[in-house]
Amino acid sequence: MFRILIAAISIACILPGQGAAQDKDFSLKSPKALIDSGFIKFLLPRFSLKTGVLVDVKTAENGEAYFSTSGEGEPVFQGLGNVYSFGLTEGNGPRHKKAQRFVDWLVSDVGKRTIEQFSPNGKQVFTLITTAEKEVEFEGFGGNAALGETLAFTNCGRCHVIGERNKMQGIGSTPSFALLRSLDDWQQRFETFYLRRPHPVIMQIDGITEPFDPAHPPTIHPLTMTETEVLDILTYAHTIQPADLGAALVMHQ
Repeated sequence: MFRILIAAISIACILPGQGAAQDKDFSLKSPKALIDSGFIKFLLPRFSLKTGVLVDVKTAENGEAYFSTSGEGEPVFQGLGNVYSFGLTEGNGPRHKKAQRFVDWLVSDVGKRTIEQFSPNGKQVFTLITTAEKEVEFEGFGGNAALGETLAFTNCGRCHVIGERNKMQGIGSTPSFALLRSLDDWQQRFETFYLRRPHPVIMQIDGITEPFDPAHPPTIHPLTMTETEVLDILTYAHTIQPADLGAALVMHQ
């Protein structure tokens, strides 16, 4: 009878631990080095405190999410002689949705700060990997930049400062080509310039724009360009060095 009682007590002690493991919301596979360093034990409680999501950590078995040193996944931080990537395994069930919350948290500002704050001996162990934003490749306009420069000075220089040749001849309220080139949407502005005020009432592009309204003729000598000439000007505009506008203004109260 005594032996049976001891066995029952032992089973009762084991079962809660097993139930706790089964109650974890998703599994995370991690390299042993991250576990041994104390990083995982440092990271996951902070995630769980924020989200209420519990994580079961594994070293050999696959999980819904993983850290890797093999290059698989998205590189996120480096240290201990390795670059660590993270990712999700395939699936869309409830556990994978909880794993996605971990990934979202990891790349958030809070998650990144948590990674950088891991300093068991007062020295930061991991640094974030910052991936430079891929520059959008400019395909060009396919025109002749040299001809475009001449056309720009001849046709646009009456209002805009194009370059050194007419730097004192533009209209003060009209942006220079260099200033326009410094704007994020410069390409769109140049491509649609003939649709932007005041251009529609003073110029026409053969085969593109509508004829002037006879009831409202241009107030100045009108400009007429071909589509090829417009492409030449756009090609030239791409070669212009954007204006250096300096640091952003700081407002003092």
